[in-house]
Amino acid sequence: MTASRRFVLLVALLAGFVPALTFAQDKPNDAAIPAPREGNWMKRHESFNERVKQGNVDLIFIGDSITQGWEGAGKSVWQEYYGKRNAVNLGIGGDRTQHVLWRLDHGNIDGINPKLAVLMIGTNNTGSNTSEQIAAGVKAIVEKLRTKLPNTKVLVLGIFPRADNFDAQKNKAEKGTKDDAKRKINEGANEIIKKMADNKMVYYLDIGPKFLSPDGTLSREVMPDLLHLNEASYRIWAESIEPKVKELMGEK
Repeated sequence: MTASRRFVLLVALLAGFVPALTFAQDKPNDAAIPAPREGNWMKRHESFNERVKQGNVDLIFIGDSITQGWEGAGKSVWQEYYGKRNAVNLGIGGDRTQHVLWRLDHGNIDGINPKLAVLMIGTNNTGSNTSEQIAAGVKAIVEKLRTKLPNTKVLVLGIFPRADNFDAQKNKAEKGTKDDAKRKINEGANEIIKKMADNKMVYYLDIGPKFLSPDGTLSREVMPDLLHLNEASYRIWAESIEPKVKELMGEK
């Protein structure tokens, strides 16, 4: 092949690759684009709308299955800490940041004026999004809360530590290490998320270390599947945020 033919081939290849690379770089971040889900998800979403229509909402928790678990393993702890605080659980298992964004646009916080919103979301995005993309999704949620609930203070929790659930089960690992890939994505997102706090209406609190052993490992005694909490770890959650919750709700 002559030099001139090689040059023509190189130009043709670049002409094909550059648009593809540009498209990949310009692809919108789905973590920050509101999107609904189907089936039982929609039923639970609609049940939230019915609940908030009743009013009497001073505290809301927003998140995924870890937040929804306040109705399961964390039920007794929820009743102890939040039963008398007019608290509403807005957690749905499997939710990503984009699903929460959609819910907030479709009734979950309409017509209410809570004193405080506690947000913990993003771990379900780790399989398909970068730390930066997840943080952008969380930022979009915080901005939406501030717009729709201007009098409500927002407590953003750092995404909890985890281990890759599939690998942990497959390998029968007893602990999740500090080098776990998905935990690192969460930690990277937290580094960005914490910068959103203005300590006037938006606050950040990372209680993740409370769930870890001194060597940084995550035990099944704390999170049985290295992702979800048990009753003891829901108590850790409640106790860890209680001083801040009291402060932000204006309680003595």
